[in-house]
Amino acid sequence: MDLFNHRLRLHADPSRVVVRPFHIAWAGGNGAPPSRTERLVGEVLAMTPAEARDQLETVLKDFEARHWQTRRVFMTRYDQIEDMLKLDGAKISDEKRQLIGAYFCHEYSYAAAALMNPSAVPHFDQTGIQPGSQRILMSMRAVGEGHISSVAFREGIINDQNQLRLAPEPPFATATDVHGWGEDDAPSGPITVYRHRDSTLSGTVIFPITHAQSKGLEDMRIVQFTHDDGAVEWIGTYTAYDGSGIQSELMRTRDFRAFDLVPMTGSAARNKGMALFPRKVAGQYMMIGRQDGENLFLLKSDSLTHWDEGVKILTPVFPWELVQIGNCGPPIETDEGWLLLTHGVGAMRKYSIGAALLDKDDPSKVLGRTKLPILAAKDQDREGYVPNVVYSCGAIRHGDSLFLPYGIADSSIGFAFVKISELLAAM
Repeated sequence: MDLFNHRLRLHADPSRVVVRPFHIAWAGGNGAPPSRTERLVGEVLAMTPAEARDQLETVLKDFEARHWQTRRVFMTRYDQIEDMLKLDGAKISDEKRQLIGAYFCHEYSYAAAALMNPSAVPHFDQTGIQPGSQRILMSMRAVGEGHISSVAFREGIINDQNQLRLAPEPPFATATDVHGWGEDDAPSGPITVYRHRDSTLSGTVIFPITHAQSKGLEDMRIVQFTHDDGAVEWIGTYTAYDGSGIQSELMRTRDFRAFDLVPMTGSAARNKGMALFPRKVAGQYMMIGRQDGENLFLLKSDSLTHWDEGVKILTPVFPWELVQIGNCGPPIETDEGWLLLTHGVGAMRKYSIGAALLDKDDPSKVLGRTKLPILAAKDQDREGYVPNVVYSCGAIRHGDSLFLPYGIADSSIGFAFVKISELLAAM
């Protein structure tokens, strides 16, 4: 099989930083000593106007060139502190309000440790695209300080000559924001986060918000989903991790401005690595999951948010996958059936990527699978944070080929193209 590996690689970049809220434990009131938050705010309020101006100028000199609309960010953070402490903002100067906001912010390098495990879908805007080309967007797992994972995005264009051109990263990255909650009431259920109105998608990062997500949003498998009425929605399945337990959740968006983050219910949602079919099949929503950590299952549901156990359809057979198998993203519809990319783990915990073909009307029927991997960790793809790993969270069909972005050694991202006909012939 002729697999074309693109020369481009995306790597961790500690210079990519966003401004995040800096949380200081606070208590007080009812006669208790002032909290750290109250003490810090009091120190700023006690400054003379000249002292506050000098301190703010020092902060802006250090950080204003590194972030988008830094003063507005500080004022937004001040508003949260004002609401928490019931301050009278009308009596506080702009300089002091910005300085208070700055004290409760910090820089976070969201991709300092790794950039990995991408998933690709058609971009929501295909205007102006030349024949033979397609605009795409990728979700990526970015790993930063404390090994906490977030979701980053990157836009680009592919064509039928196996060429890939990524949109430039903007100089500033911004985190999505959530409205309507404060320091002491972090949400625990479904939430909606919003892209900054002035930020491009390639400069947007979705950070953990809820308690269940507190240690990371991992391995999003994103799909362009078409509903029965023809409406299109982009849905990503990902793993929410709180440091000890995991839970599968959905990211849902129609415009990539607002993103609903929705926990799934049901026994299957207690596992990771769930991949949604791009439409209903036989009147039901369907997913591919790995409920026992070893085999692949077909899951069916009448609800996008509730998933129980399914039927086992694929087990490890070949030497390169004997330890365990999993999916490499949502199934891709072809004339021949549902093309499912898989990953297998073999001797020395070496990862490889293969494929299977599922019946279009009854995906529980396996029509074929590759005996040999189409991509395996080797040469430059072996070294990294976790050696000998290649892993994808989703490919995209372009004409008669697949565009396959993949993670390398839990550290970086590579890209490949493969002909669908050659992939099917290898089964």
